[in-house]
Amino acid sequence: MSGLHVAIIMDGNGRWAAARGLPRSVGHREGAAALRRIVEAAPGQGVSILTVYAFSADNWRRPSEEVAWLMRLFRSFLRAERAACVANGLRVTVIGRRDRIGRGLRREIEVTEQLTARGERLHLRVALDYSARDAILRAACDPASTTDLDQPGFERILAQVHHGSPVPPVDLLVRSGGEQRLSDFLLWECAYAELHFSPVMWPDFGPADLRAALEEFRRRDRRYGGLPAPAEQAGAA
Repeated sequence: MSGLHVAIIMDGNGRWAAARGLPRSVGHREGAAALRRIVEAAPGQGVSILTVYAFSADNWRRPSEEVAWLMRLFRSFLRAERAACVANGLRVTVIGRRDRIGRGLRREIEVTEQLTARGERLHLRVALDYSARDAILRAACDPASTTDLDQPGFERILAQVHHGSPVPPVDLLVRSGGEQRLSDFLLWECAYAELHFSPVMWPDFGPADLRAALEEFRRRDRRYGGLPAPAEQAGAA
């Protein structure tokens, strides 16, 4: 699978709803619809891996009613979209902890991952009960790991950071909703990611917004700590 790895912090559902005098649950429901639109558009825009931040480890601090509603939404979303994902060649995996979510949701995740495992058009990774710091800490504390980065133990660290499903580093990180921070999302994978912050609230975020972010990304010069190519240096002289 070739193409870009794009990560998205889907922010602004609650503020979108509040601005319209609607319950936060409506914002989350519309956010799920926005995700569906982006998933459909991503492969055609050169994206082969899409990692989205659905629920952080810190989101457990939200009111219990909202958390319960979100868990039901995740479960129904997986169930409703599973057949379409299989038909359209989408692979779905969920990263993050699973010991704190309900058995029913865990089952939906397992079934979805199994049924979509052969999808090659787009790999959709959903971060649920996720903390990058927790993932890195757990990997570093693994007794099977080693301090020698040239040994297989380091590969085990990487496997844990990636939750057993290694993927290329993130090329572009997009955050909707106007905030400009990473919020403990993919800190390892985003070491050299380009960042794009959009003022658009997530329920209103669409294929045109993704396209604009990708167009800006493709105009940037990614050097990974190195110098410009000789031709670029000569042109700047």
